[in-house]
Amino acid sequence: MTQERPPAGSAEPAAGDVDRTPVENADVCVIGAGPAGGLVADRLASAGHEVVILEAGSRFDFEDRLARQERAIRPSYDRPDVWDGDPERDAYASTGEWFYPLNHARARGVGGSTLHWQGMVMRLHEDDFNSKSVRGVGADWPIDYRDLRPYYAEAERELGVAGADDNPFAPPRENPHPMPAFPPSYSDSLFAEACDELEIAMHSVPNARNSETYDDRSACVGYGTCQPVCPSGAKYDATVHVERAERAGATVIDRAPVQRLEHGPDAIQAAVYATPGDRTHRQAADAFVVACGGVETPRLLLLSESDHYPDGLANSSGLVGRFFMDHLFAGAGGVLDEPTRQNHVGFLTSECHQFYDEADAERAPFKLEFFNYAGPSPVEMALTGEDWGDELLERLRSEYGTHVGMGGLVEQLPSEDSYVGLDRSTTDDRGNPVPDVHWTVGDRALETIERVNEIQEEILAELGAEITWQVGPDATGPAYHHMGTTRMGSDPAESVVGPDLRTHDLENCWIASSSVFPTGGAMNPTLTIAALALKAADHVHESA
Repeated sequence: MTQERPPAGSAEPAAGDVDRTPVENADVCVIGAGPAGGLVADRLASAGHEVVILEAGSRFDFEDRLARQERAIRPSYDRPDVWDGDPERDAYASTGEWFYPLNHARARGVGGSTLHWQGMVMRLHEDDFNSKSVRGVGADWPIDYRDLRPYYAEAERELGVAGADDNPFAPPRENPHPMPAFPPSYSDSLFAEACDELEIAMHSVPNARNSETYDDRSACVGYGTCQPVCPSGAKYDATVHVERAERAGATVIDRAPVQRLEHGPDAIQAAVYATPGDRTHRQAADAFVVACGGVETPRLLLLSESDHYPDGLANSSGLVGRFFMDHLFAGAGGVLDEPTRQNHVGFLTSECHQFYDEADAERAPFKLEFFNYAGPSPVEMALTGEDWGDELLERLRSEYGTHVGMGGLVEQLPSEDSYVGLDRSTTDDRGNPVPDVHWTVGDRALETIERVNEIQEEILAELGAEITWQVGPDATGPAYHHMGTTRMGSDPAESVVGPDLRTHDLENCWIASSSVFPTGGAMNPTLTIAALALKAADHVHESA
């Protein structure tokens, strides 16, 4: 079936004359306008600091989101096309034991990964902070759950989280979520009957999307394309805090990829960034916060090598880029002989943490997910078929709406053999070596996936489903949660940043990112990223 590109091709980054020259007398330079960078910038600008944000990608026009939604549902566009991925700009290498499809999950622009994320926000469990001590593997964080607990609560308020106190396995909390949880979906009710018979607990999923009007944004209106586009703005994305930071006086410079960080032996002096037209600028500041995510953060530090730091900036430990982690996916699904009402809800409303804290040295923590979007949508079925009219209608009626599916996230242990380095044989559109994702996956995660599949099979069998697909250890892939490449620790020889998120080597450089995670747990990382970003902002403010 051939077709021209649809009208969604007209969606373009926000245009206009933009001043991309450096800001004079900047107190803080934040590199990256994703959730971490947006929260840091908002907190510091609101406290009176002169803040500038440098973002490699574009600023997108909110009014174009319907066109981008159309891209997302048409098979003539790939996933990176939705948010204007550029193969040359976003070039990378994957040389590890496991192929890593990095560009499938990248969204460069103001908003970062939250432009296309699903929006699930859970706190890590208490044992996740003490994996080495409690489970006998991995590493202990230099902070524990109690240290991050008030920042978790603040992050939930800032992002706007809809949730309920119905998860008996969740860590302790102090107050209810800012908004009530979304009700269970119709297919959740089908799963609930099976899980009750198997004595498996289901509970609600905390979501960073509005179940009611919140923070001047509407309640969810049910577009169903949450990943990769929320046209209504009900799902949180980092433009909320970037724009709030601007209202507090911060300056945002988009399409300004930082090429390197100029520095002396103890401090960063300036961020050198490029702009359209091949111009180069130098942004000086008193303090720098690197918030580029788990891949681009170590890449920038490695690109900033010098006589002072011949192995990369802030890399006296030799661990910049090391311990790259992601969550592994396990899944299974099939069909029932009754309607399941899939694709009416574009996000998860129920999950299960029942088995999470059984983790030990042999078995990783994991959570179970109950899908609301199993099987193809009617649009996908119609656009990928060759039939028309009554024949098409009959096919849609007979084949759509009876699917059911489950997923699961499994922890990957940190390993020095899993890392992000530089591929000096390949360069991006600015002539810089591209990131090389060397991803390895250990036996503990793969064996745990087998256990997840067993539970999923039991539930689906109890449900009466004909299982038609399964993602097991031989077919698993990443959840696109980049973690661990500038790990946090108290010992400068064993980590890149300290408990205050400041690099051990540089007195004026903090890192706000999932790259500081010593371990990953099995929870979606964005709420922890947000909590750590708020913590980092407090430390930057205190040092001023």
